[in-house]
Parts: sequence; structure tokens; C-alpha cells
Amino acid sequence: MSADTQKRAAAEFALKLVEAGRSIGLGTGSTANYFIEAAAAKVKREKLDTKFVPTSQATYALAQKLGLNLVTIEEAPFLDATIDGCDEFDGKFRLIKGGGGALHREKLVASSSKFMITICDASKQVETLGAFPLPIEVSKFGVNATAWKIERALVHLGYKDKKMRLRTTKEGTPFVTESGNPIIDLMLDKIDQPEQLDGILNNTPGVIETGLFIGICGIVIMGTDKGVVELTRA
Repeated sequence: MSADTQKRAAAEFALKLVEAGRSIGLGTGSTANYFIEAAAAKVKREKLDTKFVPTSQATYALAQKLGLNLVTIEEAPFLDATIDGCDEFDGKFRLIKGGGGALHREKLVASSSKFMITICDASKQVETLGAFPLPIEVSKFGVNATAWKIERALVHLGYKDKKMRLRTTKEGTPFVTESGNPIIDLMLDKIDQPEQLDGILNNTPGVIETGLFIGICGIVIMGTDKGVVELTRA
């Protein structure tokens, strides 16, 4: 079973969360798109009044095209759930997200929910986070100064072979989030203490948000070759 087939199966399994009267956050990326498409079909078929909060312009455009009832996070500041993909997750339901660039908005919406549900394929499950580059959204003012502070913090924490890069577009220009901020990707290979790293980075002047989602995700719905598996955080 391909990764895309696993993602689609996980997205369709998560449809049980789409019910009348609920407000649901919509993530960004290919996996989230599978859920948006399936949710739109269910809403239309069952004539549901479910409200949805998109985390990016791309998500907004797709959801609007498919006829979902969209509201802003200002209009629905407390959500029943958020459905989103991830780049990695470990056994403690800690995630790395932000590979698609909607980092700050995704975390804001997810953390405004009763619980976050991650939908993914089996390749996203890891023993230790860090093989996927960790995105750090930083202020557009003083990017080099912030990068220097991040580098110093990594050295202090013992990441001797760390690598950092300012994310760029396919055209080679600096990538900018929809909030107007650059992203610095950290190639750490292995993150031994995610909570410690997240705390230090979040206290670094210039850092707006990290791609570590800790204590936010409560359920992982994962497509596998043997079917869909639902994991719940203890």
C-alpha cells in the first residue's frame, strides 16, 4: 500500500469526528487535503452545519472550493478538534511539523482545540524525532542575529554536528510564511530531549515558533499496510 493510499485511509477514518454543531481546525498539506476532500463530501451528503477553521490560504482555497462552512480563528477561538498531518511523531505523541510552512498558524489552531488528531502514513512514526529537519519560524527582523542565538543554544545543548539553513523557495528566493516570517530548518538527526530543546528555542529572542508540537496531539490515526491504526495518548 502506497503512502498516499495510507494517508487517504487515515483521513477517511477521521471523518467520524465531523459531526453537526462541531468546529474543526483544518491543517495544511497533502494529508490534510485528503481529509478536507472527504469531509466536504460527508458534509454535503449529510447536510451538516460543521464549521471549519483553515490554517493557510491553500487550505482555505480548497475548503472554500469544496463548499465547506469556513470561519476564522477569531470567530471560533475554541475548537472541538483539529485534524492535521505531521512530518514525524514518536511514542510520546510529540510531533515535528512545519515542513509545509504553515507552522505558527497550525500550532495556534491546534492548541486552540480540545484535542488534536494527527493523520498520517506509517513512515511518519519514529523512535526518536530529528531525522526530519526541525522548522523554526523566526522574526523577519534580525534573521542573522536570531540564527546566531539558535546556533549558540544548540552548541550549549550538545548538538555538535548541527546544520542550519534558511529555507528558500524552488526559485531560490527566501521562503516566507503567510505571517510574513522566514523559516530556519535545523538538521539535528536526533533530538534526545525535545521538551528541553523546545523550551530553550521558544525563549530565544527572535524565535516565533518551533516545529515541535509537544503535549498538543492526543490521537494519531495512521494508515498502514494492514489497515488503519488509531493510537491514543495515555
